[in-house]
Amino acid sequence: MAISTTEFNQGLCAFLDASPTPYHAVASMVSLLQQQGFQRLAEGDSWGQLAAGRYFVTRNDSSLIAFTLNGDDLAETGFNMVGAHTDSPCLKVKPKPEKVRHSLLQLGVEVYGGALLNPWFDRDLSMAGRVSYQNKAGRIEQALVDFETAVAIIPSLAIHLDREVNQNRSINPQLHLPPVLTQVDDGDSLDFRAMLEQQLQKQHSQLDVGKVLDYEICFYDTQKAAVIGLSGDFISAARLDNLLSCYVGLQSLLSANDSKPTLLVCSDHEEVGSQSTSGAQGTFLQSVLQRLQPSAESYQRMIEHSMMISADNAHAIHPNYADRHDAEHGPLLNKGPVIKTNANQRYATSSETSAIFRQLCEQADVPVQDFVVRTDMACGSTIGPITAGNIGVRTLDIGVPTFAMHSIRELAGSQDAFMLHQVLTHFFNQNSN
Repeated sequence: MAISTTEFNQGLCAFLDASPTPYHAVASMVSLLQQQGFQRLAEGDSWGQLAAGRYFVTRNDSSLIAFTLNGDDLAETGFNMVGAHTDSPCLKVKPKPEKVRHSLLQLGVEVYGGALLNPWFDRDLSMAGRVSYQNKAGRIEQALVDFETAVAIIPSLAIHLDREVNQNRSINPQLHLPPVLTQVDDGDSLDFRAMLEQQLQKQHSQLDVGKVLDYEICFYDTQKAAVIGLSGDFISAARLDNLLSCYVGLQSLLSANDSKPTLLVCSDHEEVGSQSTSGAQGTFLQSVLQRLQPSAESYQRMIEHSMMISADNAHAIHPNYADRHDAEHGPLLNKGPVIKTNANQRYATSSETSAIFRQLCEQADVPVQDFVVRTDMACGSTIGPITAGNIGVRTLDIGVPTFAMHSIRELAGSQDAFMLHQVLTHFFNQNSN
């Protein structure tokens, strides 16, 4: 049954709200996959020769690979693949975070990724993440927590105490970012691990929690994702970079007709370089592909017949900062997906892969745009070049136009995600590249 743009955006907003951390994003995707009959695999199990069907596997609870097999010889067909990442810049709680200053309890934080820091001030913040705990039998287990309600804030300094703030505001992350959680009496403190233990018991009453040993917890903005604008032209939300691409890729995979083997990989740690067991520089994707085609020659033939579309948001031309763009390569909101090109291989796009994508957009009746960074400015990067270099697959970098990338709240066009979904679904349904 065909889905409308409005319905698609409602699902996207619900996914964003349910996914404050990479762990929650993967849990959300797992739930959607299982509803559609995908079978979970475990890396530690023997897979043998997998029959035609739908499968998924996770690593570190924060990265996911889902794929479909239709019974064709993978050495002859290869995979049509889409890649995205599950992480976003944020503030992460330190291992010994408790601070009491002037009768106020604060938590020490680290800045994860290249976050825009100013927008974090004066927002209603909650906390979520993964907790490792020892059960009463002495075994270490993990569970997800989400405080959901606003439990903290980072107050700005009043302009009366910093008269030059609007001309020159600098932020010291160590001194200025610890959020305020509550007032306490002088001499009192709080054990953050004990707080997490209480939250675990509140949220998961069935768990046999002995004591919390460690955690990966981040703060997030409690404001919900929304379609906004006078005519509903925009989606405003946290973590559009890059959960929007994860959701679009997943929905496109679920919509595919199984005419071609397909694969979606959503990796963690892209915002900090991807070098981890669950990042794109790790072995996750390559190891899954090698298990599906163990013969070295058959594996290489499979890669040669495959293509990867790396989906990560693109910089839309900002009306107040248009001079930061190359005038001929300034993507507009709601004008379609963007091909991202860089001569120095910060993006993996080649003339071959961009031509394929332009044809896909034409066939799907979707407009396409181009982004090239100004020649006098540095260019960001994605999982595209990493994946291309690691496994040797033809790769293309694309994304939807976005404002305020790496802010606590970002902005995209309300038509673009659905248009990208149409193109990626068409890509997954292609019998040959």
